[in-house]
Amino acid sequence: MKELRIPPTKNSPDIILDPDGTIRISGRSIHENVAEFFAPVDHWIREYIGNPADLTCVDMRLEYFNSASAKVFIHLLEMIKHVTLKNKKFIFNWYYEDGDEDIFERGEYFAAVLDVPLNFIKVT
Repeated sequence: MKELRIPPTKNSPDIILDPDGTIRISGRSIHENVAEFFAPVDHWIREYIGNPADLTCVDMRLEYFNSASAKVFIHLLEMIKHVTLKNKKFIFNWYYEDGDEDIFERGEYFAAVLDVPLNFIKVT
């Protein structure tokens, strides 16, 4: 399995998917067509969970994202939870800027919907 990198634009996040277990999504996500943009990410994760690393570390460091992107992120994180079916572990890290209550609260929402702990990491 190969690493997948998608460079950021003014409307799309920086994405790094590494088969060693590192998944990073950072920046802004305000797409008009999220399904098309995230299709390769969805495909990569589906393949990855068939043979995941012992530990999958997901770093979500988002400045802003729209509701369509939020649905996609929840879907992707839900898929990553399936690594436990292969007796593997995952960690979800949620980065937020000091004072950015919106991003922090959206992370709390994700944790509740996914029913998983998120590590909240304040960036100063």
